[in-house]
Order: sequence, then structure tokens, then C-alpha cells
Amino acid sequence: MKRTIFLALLGSFSIIQSLTAQDLLINAYNRPHQSLNGEWCYIVDPYENGYYNYRYEPFDRMENPPRSAYFMDAKPSGKSDLIEYNFDTSDRIMVPGDWNTQKKELFFYEGTIWYKKSFDYNRENMENRVFLYFGAVNYRADVYLNGEKLGIHVGGFTPFNFEVTQLLKEKENVLVLKVDNKRVKEGVPTLNTDWWNYGGITRDVRLFETPNCFIQDYLLQLDPGNENQIHGFIRLNGPGSQNKTVLLSIEELNVNEKLNTDQNGVANLAIDVQKIRHWSPENPRLYEVTISTEEETIMDQIGYRIIKTEGDNILLNDGNIFLKGVCIHEEKPFGGGRANTMEDARQLLTWVKELGCNYVRLAHYPHNEYMVRMADEVGILVWEEIPVYWTIAWKNEFTYQNAENQLTEVINRDKNRASVIIWSMANETPTSEARNRFLGKLAGKARELDPTRLISAALEQSRDPGNPDIRTIDDPFSEVVDVLSFNQYIGWYDGLPDKCREITWKIDQNKPVLISEFGAGAKFGYHGDNLTRWTEEYQEYVYIENLKMISKIPQLRGFSSWILVDFRSPRRPLPGIQDYWNRKGLISDTGEKKKAFFILKEFHPPLIPDRKK
Repeated sequence: MKRTIFLALLGSFSIIQSLTAQDLLINAYNRPHQSLNGEWCYIVDPYENGYYNYRYEPFDRMENPPRSAYFMDAKPSGKSDLIEYNFDTSDRIMVPGDWNTQKKELFFYEGTIWYKKSFDYNRENMENRVFLYFGAVNYRADVYLNGEKLGIHVGGFTPFNFEVTQLLKEKENVLVLKVDNKRVKEGVPTLNTDWWNYGGITRDVRLFETPNCFIQDYLLQLDPGNENQIHGFIRLNGPGSQNKTVLLSIEELNVNEKLNTDQNGVANLAIDVQKIRHWSPENPRLYEVTISTEEETIMDQIGYRIIKTEGDNILLNDGNIFLKGVCIHEEKPFGGGRANTMEDARQLLTWVKELGCNYVRLAHYPHNEYMVRMADEVGILVWEEIPVYWTIAWKNEFTYQNAENQLTEVINRDKNRASVIIWSMANETPTSEARNRFLGKLAGKARELDPTRLISAALEQSRDPGNPDIRTIDDPFSEVVDVLSFNQYIGWYDGLPDKCREITWKIDQNKPVLISEFGAGAKFGYHGDNLTRWTEEYQEYVYIENLKMISKIPQLRGFSSWILVDFRSPRRPLPGIQDYWNRKGLISDTGEKKKAFFILKEFHPPLIPDRKK
């Protein structure tokens, strides 16, 4: 099966291409693979000489690309032959990883860098198929294997793959990527953000070998209306996928189902289960799930739980829950750079558990699959978000298709993760008719792809026209979401900390409320009185007053303070304090806990009123 996605040449958004790309292989985490991680050769190409000729015509659109095209990986044929590049004698860089923190001279670089990896591959069975999988490449990736273009992927935080069966050789395969992280107005995110635009192949690169007909995709979740029934589908890909037998086994639940695929290669299912132990933060129970055909067996670790809302309550497994949480950027726990390992995820979530939190907001884009897998394992509820951030080109069709594609890719990847309870459509976007239509379409797409989770967005607060000390939410998108969430920075951007004592909240929507951000900046080790900016004492005071203030909101059912760890941002240049770090972390970039960490740790959520019948 194939899908069509609309991708643009980032240098010219007036040109929109329609390219075909293979549907995502889900469960890359558990599938046997050959890793292509490690050292890669690279060439910095700010003028994109390796892609365009001097007339600015792309080499890969030519019937016979010249050897000057970098993806040809040409070598001189003799001593007089002119070739002006050489991957093999160029510098090396580690994959996965960002170029900004690996190479000092590339710290602020935004543009094109070419990557090359040579590898051998011995297929287990010559009848099998092989797929090349990327966890993420920021931002646009043009991918070539042995001189042939596989395709383009746009979006810096979601996985993609291409079938390479017919192009692979046993020896000396040459994989080349043109990676371009330039920010563009029509992009998702757009030009202006508050995090570092780490460029490069930032997540794992793998080769997967599958049978000719293989298990492509599956959704195995509890029916939101029946906590004792697993429903969903299993989809096969390839010749013979129709009318084929598929076995589903969950041994501990006595599930051993024989299913048959339809003419589309899909087996729909609804299976009653008894005595299921629901996944929760207190009991993060994962079941070993096995899916088999005659040709293939794959396994996954899946937890089962029900998440829904009822009036102004959030219900997990039919019980009220308060989400005590914190936001996280995908930054390495110590020293910065894009986080890319299971160890990074484990350290970040260990700190979350130390805070006594049961919930994280992964801001402001899809994080590595390691993070949601680890959240499944340790029992942390997760808000996932796509980078529809601040002011997007709401009326641009490519921008919408780009956002929808990123949403689709993260939902496809994580739809079986018990920890994930909220899909967020956006962060701090100004209201307009075009924006409301854009976000409304995204929310509809999310519900179509996954009806088992909640929809939200980090909205902005409003002042009551009659009294600026009364805050409210006046946003048409608040009628679309399941959970009403908003950011507020009273005490930091809005007055001093004691202003929190003057503010009250009037929220008319009968929905649960999450404060998706609040906080203040502090440099670890900088001390003074509680009204001196950037001191730990000021940040501590902001937390004390904010927690008192938001606890008075009747519908409050959780929060995610901003933010767990300091993270890099080019918007934060103040010498001696920020030095290009956003200092709102409860933990410094080198791992030291600030005073506000302990204020949040000691916070006890307010009692939730009895459920409304």
C-alpha cells in the first residue's frame, strides 16, 4: 500500500510535488534490523552546489545527472579528471546526532549538509524485501541509494521509510542524504521558535528485512466504550495479503485468535478479554503481544487502559485522575544537544519520577520513540504534540498537508503506547478563522486515526473585558478539544510573583482544565532575594505563588510546569545568565536541581470532587 503526501521544494514553495512514500513500518523498536548508525562522512554545502547547477536546475531531475551531483559519489577517472568533492576524504560525524553540538564551527549553522554511508548487506532470503528506516531527520531529507533517488521527507521529528529491495547490492552500497534544516515561513514549525534548530540525522537509521508479504501495521487498544474488549486491526502489505490467516496471541489474557484479512489485507478485530490488569502510573502493566503469519512473527509490549473525560474530570480506567506533570524538550540531560538514546529517556523520566509526577508534556514536537517506550515501562502519562507553533501559514495548503502528515506519522508510530493519552494540535496560536479551520481539520484527522485518546492544544489565556484580574479562555478551538489547556506566565512575563494573589479565573467550559505551561527562569547557583530576576529564589517564589493560584481553579485537573531541564534557544543570548540557554528548567543543563524543583516535588494535588452522575 502507498500513500500520497504533498511535499514542496523548500527553496520554492510555489512548486508543490506529489511524491509516493511507503506506509510506515510500525514497531521499529522490536523488529530485527541492521543498524546504519555510527560514523558517516559529511560535506557542508551552503550554496547547494551538490544539488543545483549554475542555472539553479536540480541535478536529480535530469535524465542523466552529472558526476558533479554529490549523490553520484563520483571519483576521478584519471589524473586530469575534475571532481570537486570527495566524501571519503571529508570529515566524519556521528549518526544519530545533531551537527550543531558535534562540530563547533557548525553551532549556528542552518542550511544543507550532505551525509554519506557505505555499507554491505547480505539478505537472509532473496525473496525478502528490505526497507530503509529513519527515526527522524531535521528538516528536509532528500535520500539517494546507489545514485538513485528514493524520495523526500519533510518534517524534523517523525519517522519515515523507503523500500530499497531492488537497489541493494551485497557490497559497497552508497547511501547519501541531503539534509537541509533551513527555517522557512511555510514550514511546520515556521520561522520563529524558542528551541534550537538542531540539524542532521538525529535518530536511528536502520535496515529492516521482511517477507514478501509482511505485517505492516496494527492497532490493538481497548474499546473506549468497553474496558474488557480489545479492538482494532492488523494490516498486511504485499502479494497474498488478501484472505490470509493472521494469529494474534496474548498468552497472559488467554487470547489466541485466528483472524482473516479482507480484500485490502486488513483483519479487523474485537476480542473480549477477562481479568485484564489495566495499565496505570501505579501499575504500568505491559502484556507481551505476538502477531504471526506463515512467513513472519513480530512481538510488542502493549498496556491496556481507558482514558476519557466526563464533565470537568479526566478518567483513567474509570477513576478520576489529577495530572501532576512537567514539560520536556528533547534535549540531552547533561550538556545539551538532541537527545537520541534510551539512556537519555531513562534519565529524563527518572527525574520526572523524583518530582512525584505522573505525567509529562513532550514539547513542542514528537520526541524519540524511546521516550514513549520508557514512559510505558515506568508509568508516566504523556501529552504528544506536533510543531504547529505560534504563527503558522494558516492559509497555505502545503503547510496544512505538512502538519497533517507529521500528525499522521506520530499517531501511526505511537497509537499502541498506553502512556500516550493526549494528542496536541498546537501551541500558543493566535485565533483567526483560517487558524480555526486548520486546527479543526487536524483534530478531525486525529480522531479519525485514533478515537481512543483525547485531543487538546496549548491555548492562550484572555483578560475579562470588565476586570483584567479575571482571566478566562475565549478561543473557538476550546469547543473542539476534550481537555482545555492553556499557558500562563503570571509572575514572569506578566507582573511579579505576588500578582498571582490578585488573579482569579472564570472558565465557563464544562471541561477539565490543564495548565500546559507556567514557570520562570533561574540560573543554577545564582542566589539573591526572591524579587531578583534569574535567582533560584525568584523562580522558587514564582512556583510557590503559581501553585497556590492555579489550585483555586475549580476545574483544574492537572498541569505541566515549564520545564524539566534547561534547553538551548537562540532567542536567549543574555551573557552570563542565559548564554543561549532557556533557563526555565527545574534542573540545570549539567544536571543540578534548582530550589523550585523541591517546591514542585512537595506539591500535593487538590482533591477532585466526586464524579458527576
